[in-house]
Amino acid sequence: MENKQPISKESLLELANHIMKEHDDYLAGMLVTDVAEKAGVLVFKGEYFLDEQGLPTVKTTAVFNVYKGLAHVLSPQYTLE
Repeated sequence: MENKQPISKESLLELANHIMKEHDDYLAGMLVTDVAEKAGVLVFKGEYFLDEQGLPTVKTTAVFNVYKGLAHVLSPQYTLE
């Protein structure tokens, strides 16, 4: 079993917002505002850049890629306190 480090939601959000700026798909304005843990996987949430009708835009794909990347990098290392 993996040894994950417990981390507060606030600290994890700060870390995630810092790390995501290095992601290839990062766009100015992206911000992680919430995180939950489901079955050992960290699920990040924030602005999805939907259009006026609430439909995905080109930016939405980038957001999903960045949030998925954060989950891939941070889930094996951390668990929410």
